[in-house]
Amino acid sequence: MSRSVKAYSYCKGCLLMSYKNLGVHVDYRPRCRTSVKLAVELAEHFNAHLTGIFVDPVPMSPELVAMSATPVLLEQITEEQELRATEARKAFDEITTASSIQTGWRRATGPMYSALNVHGRYCDLMILNQEGEGDDALALGGFADSAVLEMGRPVLVVPFIGAPAPLGGKALVAWNGSQEAARAVNDAMPLLESAREVQVVCIEPDTTEEDEVSLPGADLCFHLATHGVRAEAHVISGSGMDSGNVLLSHAADYGANLIVAGAYGHSRFRELVLGGMTLHLLRHMTVPVLMSH
Repeated sequence: MSRSVKAYSYCKGCLLMSYKNLGVHVDYRPRCRTSVKLAVELAEHFNAHLTGIFVDPVPMSPELVAMSATPVLLEQITEEQELRATEARKAFDEITTASSIQTGWRRATGPMYSALNVHGRYCDLMILNQEGEGDDALALGGFADSAVLEMGRPVLVVPFIGAPAPLGGKALVAWNGSQEAARAVNDAMPLLESAREVQVVCIEPDTTEEDEVSLPGADLCFHLATHGVRAEAHVISGSGMDSGNVLLSHAADYGANLIVAGAYGHSRFRELVLGGMTLHLLRHMTVPVLMSH
Protein backbone atom coordinates (compact mmCIF):
# COMPACT_ATOMS: atom_id res chain seq x y z
CA MET A 1 0.00 0.00 0.00
CA SER A 2 1.34 3.41 -0.89
CA ARG A 3 0.43 7.06 -0.42
CA SER A 4 1.19 9.52 -3.18
CA VAL A 5 2.07 13.20 -2.95
CA LYS A 6 1.28 15.82 -5.57
CA ALA A 7 4.09 16.30 -8.07
CA TYR A 8 5.81 19.67 -8.44
CA SER A 9 6.21 21.45 -11.75
CA TYR A 10 8.83 24.14 -11.54
CA CYS A 11 11.70 24.99 -13.85
CA LYS A 12 11.20 23.68 -17.37
CA GLY A 13 13.87 25.93 -18.85
CA CYS A 14 16.70 24.78 -16.62
CA LEU A 15 20.09 23.88 -18.07
CA LEU A 16 20.27 20.10 -18.21
CA MET A 17 23.09 18.21 -16.58
CA SER A 18 24.95 15.64 -18.66
CA TYR A 19 27.49 12.84 -18.72
CA LYS A 20 30.39 13.52 -21.07
CA ASN A 21 32.72 10.60 -20.40
CA LEU A 22 31.33 7.10 -19.88
CA GLY A 23 33.14 3.88 -19.05
CA VAL A 24 31.97 0.31 -19.55
CA HIS A 25 33.60 -2.87 -18.30
CA VAL A 26 34.10 -5.34 -21.14
CA ASP A 27 35.09 -8.98 -20.84
CA TYR A 28 34.89 -12.14 -22.94
CA ARG A 29 31.44 -13.27 -21.71
CA PRO A 30 28.60 -12.95 -24.24
CA ARG A 31 26.26 -11.20 -21.81
CA CYS A 32 28.73 -8.31 -21.57
CA ARG A 33 27.33 -7.20 -24.92
CA THR A 34 24.17 -6.12 -23.07
CA SER A 35 25.99 -3.54 -20.96
CA VAL A 36 28.03 -2.33 -23.96
CA LYS A 37 24.87 -1.79 -26.01
CA LEU A 38 23.31 0.17 -23.16
CA ALA A 39 26.50 2.20 -22.77
CA VAL A 40 26.40 3.07 -26.47
CA GLU A 41 22.78 4.21 -26.17
CA LEU A 42 23.70 6.46 -23.26
CA ALA A 43 26.74 7.85 -25.07
CA GLU A 44 24.57 8.65 -28.08
CA HIS A 45 21.92 10.31 -25.91
CA PHE A 46 24.40 12.48 -24.01
CA ASN A 47 26.87 12.95 -26.88
CA ALA A 48 29.49 11.44 -24.61
CA HIS A 49 32.80 9.67 -25.12
CA LEU A 50 32.73 5.95 -24.30
CA THR A 51 35.73 3.98 -23.07
CA GLY A 52 35.75 0.19 -23.00
CA ILE A 53 37.83 -1.16 -20.12
CA PHE A 54 39.23 -4.69 -20.16
CA VAL A 55 41.23 -6.03 -17.21
CA ASP A 56 43.83 -8.76 -17.44
CA PRO A 57 43.91 -10.43 -14.02
CA VAL A 58 47.30 -10.99 -12.41
CA PRO A 59 48.47 -14.26 -13.98
CA MET A 60 50.32 -15.59 -10.95
CA SER A 61 47.54 -16.60 -8.57
CA PRO A 62 48.34 -18.27 -5.21
CA GLU A 63 47.17 -21.56 -6.70
CA LEU A 64 49.75 -21.33 -9.48
CA VAL A 65 52.50 -20.44 -7.07
CA ALA A 66 51.61 -23.48 -4.97
CA MET A 67 51.71 -25.64 -8.07
CA SER A 68 55.14 -24.27 -9.06
CA ALA A 69 53.75 -23.35 -12.46
CA THR A 70 55.92 -24.32 -15.36
CA PRO A 71 56.84 -21.96 -18.23
CA VAL A 72 54.59 -24.02 -20.50
CA LEU A 73 51.61 -23.55 -18.19
CA LEU A 74 52.28 -19.83 -17.87
CA GLU A 75 52.46 -19.58 -21.66
CA GLN A 76 49.08 -21.30 -21.93
CA ILE A 77 47.61 -18.85 -19.42
CA THR A 78 49.04 -15.91 -21.34
CA GLU A 79 47.59 -17.22 -24.60
CA GLU A 80 44.18 -17.63 -22.96
CA GLN A 81 44.31 -14.07 -21.67
CA GLU A 82 45.21 -12.79 -25.11
CA LEU A 83 42.29 -14.70 -26.60
CA ARG A 84 39.89 -13.28 -24.02
CA ALA A 85 41.19 -9.76 -24.59
CA THR A 86 40.78 -10.18 -28.35
CA GLU A 87 37.21 -11.46 -27.95
CA ALA A 88 36.34 -8.56 -25.65
CA ARG A 89 37.78 -5.95 -28.01
CA LYS A 90 36.03 -7.54 -30.99
CA ALA A 91 32.65 -7.41 -29.21
CA PHE A 92 33.21 -3.78 -28.20
CA ASP A 93 34.20 -2.76 -31.75
CA GLU A 94 31.30 -4.63 -33.35
CA ILE A 95 28.77 -2.82 -31.18
CA THR A 96 30.33 0.65 -31.29
CA THR A 97 31.27 0.73 -35.00
CA ALA A 98 27.67 1.27 -36.08
CA SER A 99 27.48 4.37 -33.87
CA SER A 100 28.94 7.83 -34.47
CA ILE A 101 30.11 8.21 -30.86
CA GLN A 102 33.76 8.69 -29.97
CA THR A 103 35.27 5.65 -28.29
CA GLY A 104 38.45 4.55 -26.58
CA TRP A 105 39.90 1.29 -25.30
CA ARG A 106 41.91 0.57 -22.18
CA ARG A 107 43.53 -2.71 -21.31
CA ALA A 108 44.64 -2.81 -17.70
CA THR A 109 46.60 -5.46 -15.83
CA GLY A 110 46.41 -6.13 -12.12
CA PRO A 111 44.07 -7.32 -9.41
CA MET A 112 40.69 -7.34 -11.15
CA TYR A 113 38.67 -5.07 -8.88
CA SER A 114 41.36 -2.54 -7.99
CA ALA A 115 42.46 -2.15 -11.63
CA LEU A 116 38.88 -1.55 -12.76
CA ASN A 117 38.32 0.95 -9.96
CA VAL A 118 41.43 2.94 -10.86
CA HIS A 119 40.46 3.31 -14.51
CA GLY A 120 36.82 3.94 -13.67
CA ARG A 121 37.78 7.10 -11.78
CA TYR A 122 38.36 8.83 -15.10
CA CYS A 123 34.67 8.49 -16.06
CA ASP A 124 31.49 10.37 -15.16
CA LEU A 125 29.57 7.10 -14.95
CA MET A 126 30.75 3.48 -14.93
CA ILE A 127 28.56 0.78 -16.49
CA LEU A 128 28.91 -2.82 -15.30
CA ASN A 129 27.13 -6.11 -15.75
CA GLN A 130 25.47 -7.76 -12.79
CA GLU A 131 27.35 -10.90 -11.89
CA GLY A 132 25.40 -14.12 -12.22
CA GLU A 133 25.51 -17.55 -10.68
CA GLY A 134 28.79 -19.28 -11.32
CA ASP A 135 30.83 -16.08 -11.58
CA ASP A 136 33.95 -15.87 -9.45
CA ALA A 137 32.83 -13.05 -7.17
CA LEU A 138 35.60 -12.01 -4.79
CA ALA A 139 33.49 -9.27 -3.22
CA LEU A 140 30.07 -9.56 -1.61
CA GLY A 141 28.24 -8.25 -4.66
CA GLY A 142 30.96 -8.74 -7.22
CA PHE A 143 32.29 -5.95 -9.41
CA ALA A 144 29.50 -3.53 -8.56
CA ASP A 145 29.95 -4.01 -4.82
CA SER A 146 33.62 -3.11 -5.05
CA ALA A 147 33.11 -0.30 -7.56
CA VAL A 148 30.35 1.52 -5.71
CA LEU A 149 32.42 1.60 -2.50
CA GLU A 150 35.90 2.22 -3.90
CA MET A 151 35.69 3.77 -7.36
CA GLY A 152 34.39 7.14 -6.26
CA ARG A 153 32.04 7.30 -9.24
CA PRO A 154 28.37 6.42 -9.74
CA VAL A 155 27.90 2.89 -11.02
CA LEU A 156 25.12 1.75 -13.34
CA VAL A 157 24.63 -2.00 -12.99
CA VAL A 158 22.90 -3.81 -15.86
CA PRO A 159 20.98 -7.04 -15.03
CA PHE A 160 22.39 -10.15 -16.66
CA ILE A 161 18.85 -10.88 -17.90
CA GLY A 162 18.99 -7.70 -19.99
CA ALA A 163 17.75 -4.11 -19.73
CA PRO A 164 14.31 -2.83 -20.73
CA ALA A 165 14.25 0.11 -23.10
CA PRO A 166 14.28 3.02 -23.01
CA LEU A 167 16.50 3.41 -19.95
CA GLY A 168 15.01 5.96 -17.59
CA GLY A 169 11.67 6.17 -19.36
CA LYS A 170 10.15 5.52 -15.92
CA ALA A 171 12.68 6.07 -13.15
CA LEU A 172 12.22 5.12 -9.51
CA VAL A 173 14.24 6.82 -6.76
CA ALA A 174 14.67 5.03 -3.42
CA TRP A 175 14.71 7.86 -0.89
CA ASN A 176 15.42 7.79 2.85
CA GLY A 177 17.06 11.18 3.28
CA SER A 178 20.51 9.67 3.78
CA GLN A 179 23.84 10.97 2.55
CA GLU A 180 24.15 8.00 0.21
CA ALA A 181 20.68 8.52 -1.28
CA ALA A 182 21.36 12.23 -1.80
CA ARG A 183 24.61 11.43 -3.62
CA ALA A 184 22.85 8.89 -5.85
CA VAL A 185 20.13 11.39 -6.81
CA ASN A 186 22.72 14.01 -7.72
CA ASP A 187 24.78 11.50 -9.72
CA ALA A 188 21.67 10.29 -11.55
CA MET A 189 20.37 13.78 -12.38
CA PRO A 190 21.15 13.58 -16.12
CA LEU A 191 19.07 10.39 -16.36
CA LEU A 192 16.29 11.80 -14.19
CA GLU A 193 16.12 14.94 -16.32
CA SER A 194 15.76 12.72 -19.38
CA ALA A 195 13.12 10.44 -17.86
CA ARG A 196 9.50 10.50 -18.94
CA GLU A 197 8.28 9.83 -15.38
CA VAL A 198 10.01 9.88 -12.00
CA GLN A 199 8.67 8.44 -8.78
CA VAL A 200 10.28 9.03 -5.39
CA VAL A 201 9.66 6.12 -3.02
CA CYS A 202 10.02 6.23 0.75
CA ILE A 203 9.67 2.93 2.60
CA GLU A 204 8.22 3.24 6.08
CA PRO A 205 10.33 1.15 8.51
CA ASP A 206 8.53 -1.13 10.95
CA THR A 207 10.66 0.33 13.73
CA THR A 208 12.48 3.62 13.89
CA GLU A 209 16.14 3.38 14.83
CA GLU A 210 18.01 6.15 16.56
CA ASP A 211 20.00 7.04 13.45
CA GLU A 212 17.04 6.97 11.07
CA VAL A 213 15.05 10.06 10.21
CA SER A 214 11.75 9.90 8.37
CA LEU A 215 11.90 12.50 5.60
CA PRO A 216 9.05 13.14 3.18
CA GLY A 217 9.70 12.50 -0.48
CA ALA A 218 7.89 15.76 -1.25
CA ASP A 219 11.01 17.72 -0.31
CA LEU A 220 13.06 15.77 -2.82
CA CYS A 221 10.35 16.26 -5.44
CA PHE A 222 10.66 20.03 -4.96
CA HIS A 223 14.44 19.80 -5.37
CA LEU A 224 14.01 17.76 -8.55
CA ALA A 225 11.47 20.28 -9.83
CA THR A 226 14.12 23.01 -9.70
CA HIS A 227 16.02 20.88 -12.22
CA GLY A 228 12.98 20.56 -14.45
CA VAL A 229 12.18 17.03 -13.26
CA ARG A 230 8.50 16.39 -12.59
CA ALA A 231 8.41 13.75 -9.84
CA GLU A 232 5.75 12.23 -7.64
CA ALA A 233 6.40 10.95 -4.12
CA HIS A 234 5.04 7.69 -2.70
CA VAL A 235 5.25 6.33 0.82
CA ILE A 236 5.18 2.53 1.00
CA SER A 237 4.67 0.37 4.04
CA GLY A 238 7.42 -2.17 4.68
CA SER A 239 4.83 -4.63 6.01
CA GLY A 240 7.53 -6.70 7.69
CA MET A 241 9.25 -7.42 4.37
CA ASP A 242 12.86 -6.84 3.47
CA SER A 243 13.24 -3.32 2.03
CA GLY A 244 14.91 -4.68 -1.09
CA ASN A 245 11.97 -6.96 -1.79
CA VAL A 246 9.54 -4.12 -1.19
CA LEU A 247 11.39 -1.83 -3.57
CA LEU A 248 11.71 -4.38 -6.38
CA SER A 249 8.07 -5.39 -6.04
CA HIS A 250 6.96 -1.77 -6.26
CA ALA A 251 9.32 -1.16 -9.21
CA ALA A 252 7.68 -4.04 -11.06
CA ASP A 253 4.17 -2.71 -10.33
CA TYR A 254 5.21 0.77 -11.45
CA GLY A 255 6.90 -0.52 -14.59
CA ALA A 256 10.18 1.17 -13.78
CA ASN A 257 13.13 0.63 -16.09
CA LEU A 258 15.67 2.39 -13.85
CA ILE A 259 16.20 2.39 -10.08
CA VAL A 260 18.32 5.03 -8.35
CA ALA A 261 19.55 4.14 -4.87
CA GLY A 262 22.21 5.03 -2.35
CA ALA A 263 24.51 2.15 -1.43
CA TYR A 264 25.42 0.88 2.03
CA GLY A 265 23.75 3.31 4.39
CA HIS A 266 24.86 0.79 7.03
CA SER A 267 28.13 -1.10 7.05
CA ARG A 268 28.80 -3.76 4.45
CA PHE A 269 29.31 -6.32 7.24
CA ARG A 270 25.93 -5.51 8.75
CA GLU A 271 24.23 -5.99 5.38
CA LEU A 272 25.96 -9.34 4.94
CA VAL A 273 24.83 -10.57 8.34
CA LEU A 274 21.42 -8.92 8.71
CA GLY A 275 20.51 -8.28 5.11
CA GLY A 276 20.02 -4.93 3.41
CA MET A 277 18.78 -3.17 0.31
CA THR A 278 22.17 -2.78 -1.40
CA LEU A 279 23.07 -6.45 -1.54
CA HIS A 280 19.49 -7.44 -2.36
CA LEU A 281 19.40 -5.10 -5.35
CA LEU A 282 22.81 -6.26 -6.57
CA ARG A 283 21.73 -9.89 -6.40
CA HIS A 284 18.10 -9.71 -7.53
CA MET A 285 17.76 -6.63 -9.77
CA THR A 286 15.46 -6.93 -12.75
CA VAL A 287 16.12 -3.43 -14.17
CA PRO A 288 19.32 -1.32 -14.29
CA VAL A 289 20.28 0.20 -10.94
CA LEU A 290 22.35 3.34 -10.49
CA MET A 291 24.14 3.34 -7.16
CA SER A 292 26.40 5.79 -5.34
CA HIS A 293 28.01 5.76 -1.92
